[in-house]
Amino acid sequence: MDEAPPGINPHIPSVARMYDYYLGGKDNFRSDREAAEKVLAVVPETRQAARENRAFMQRAVRYLAEQGVRQFLDVGTGLPTQGNVHEVAGPDARVLYVDNDPIVLTHARAILSGTERVAVAQGDLRLPEAILDSDEARGLLDFDEPIAIMVVAVLHFVQDSDKPERILGRLKERMAQGSHLVLSHACPNRPAESEDIASVYDLATSGIRLRDRAEITPLFDGLELVEPGLVNVAEWRPDVAELAPMQGVGDYLLGGVARKL
Repeated sequence: MDEAPPGINPHIPSVARMYDYYLGGKDNFRSDREAAEKVLAVVPETRQAARENRAFMQRAVRYLAEQGVRQFLDVGTGLPTQGNVHEVAGPDARVLYVDNDPIVLTHARAILSGTERVAVAQGDLRLPEAILDSDEARGLLDFDEPIAIMVVAVLHFVQDSDKPERILGRLKERMAQGSHLVLSHACPNRPAESEDIASVYDLATSGIRLRDRAEITPLFDGLELVEPGLVNVAEWRPDVAELAPMQGVGDYLLGGVARKL
């Protein structure tokens, strides 16, 4: 992007625009690219991990659509790109995209304007009740029916002080039987470099809190993980032509889909 929309500070890196850069997108500013390159200098696999995460999201949506899920709440959706939730879920699905980044909302509303059964809302995952009770959610989604709530690559931007377990607990409470949670989360697979990564995000729109498997697993409490459970995102029901998972770095970006019984 060459010019920032009104109200957007292009000099502060945005985690959404940095992610767009990892994916090869064009909706980012110099500050975003410079910050992202600092992360890539420490963990070069970040770009591949972002792509694998995007593919995981698409496979999860496809799986849920095959299970008959027709409602999706995508929180922290990020900048629109190809293969969005509504495109994968099918024309009869209802999808609400939620984000707290003004530039994400601007792009999403422009791209999705006129798309049936799809809405965009401003919201912050740290305030789940406000999302669930928003006019957009009430007008589009029926929480008495199965729904997929998606928190893909967003919880690592929620600090411990914001109590991620409480946030997910509120979302789970509102999910009807047969609903699903789709979650992915970055891990400190290179603990020595975690501090360097954190220092980059500390200067962006959100700090980062990498968590290990032992910290991520309880986020699914109260739900039943579907096979293959909590795994590196590239290993979750991979397609034949899928990018091969990164080797030799242990847990790097864990993802899973869990059902409310």
